[in-house]
Amino acid sequence: MSGALDGKVALVTGAGAGIGAGIARRFADEGARVVVAEFDPANGAAVADEIGGLFVATDVSDRSQVENAVATAISEYGAIDVLVNNAWGGGGIGRVENKTDEELAHGFAVGYYGPLWAMRAAFGHMKQRGWGRVINMCSLNGVNAHIGSLEYNSAKEALRTLTRTAAREWAPTGVTVNAICPAAKSQAFLAITAQHPEIEAVADAANPMGRMGDPYEDIAPVAVFLAGEGSRYLTGNTLFVDGGSHINGVAWAPDLGD
Repeated sequence: MSGALDGKVALVTGAGAGIGAGIARRFADEGARVVVAEFDPANGAAVADEIGGLFVATDVSDRSQVENAVATAISEYGAIDVLVNNAWGGGGIGRVENKTDEELAHGFAVGYYGPLWAMRAAFGHMKQRGWGRVINMCSLNGVNAHIGSLEYNSAKEALRTLTRTAAREWAPTGVTVNAICPAAKSQAFLAITAQHPEIEAVADAANPMGRMGDPYEDIAPVAVFLAGEGSRYLTGNTLFVDGGSHINGVAWAPDLGD
């Protein structure tokens, strides 16, 4: 049985759990060879073993490790056709005035610079072959300005700007660049709900479809579309894969204290 991504090589950052793991599994099921670039070695190796992929230990806040992941994909599989920038390094809930410079710097290192370094590293190879797909995982948090997560919101919106700029510059090369803003029970979402359990029920209830998405069943199929031939005339776009959540705006607000 042939798949939509037969013969493609995909690198997915943060693929050890959550949305990244869902995308990695779906890509493999669609015939892609997948490089699992993951900070957590146990999770990353487990997903890579499950899907018959390649694990590369990667801290996306470290430029050399990001570039190594891309170079490894090319050296081991001979190509990098699809790049999915998904990794996120966590962050707490707090008011704007209480966020530290260190929290903001880490958020941008993981959420903006990591994807930028990966895109730069992959682009030359993609351009030479005249074909490439970059998929940046952004967030409704930034679009709707959810409270309490300044570093996450800011980095993800900066990433959307990078997405559009690269899409415009790279459009003549055959390399497309698009963003997905998902509403799913990702690792970031689960981390927040562990601290604020009340948010999960509110988020489900506020979603027009009545639930947060599943990484494999709901989010990954859209990534497959963006990674394939059918999206060749689509670039610079943000796809809200969210059950309609962006229509309603922000319905939940954690207690930030004084």
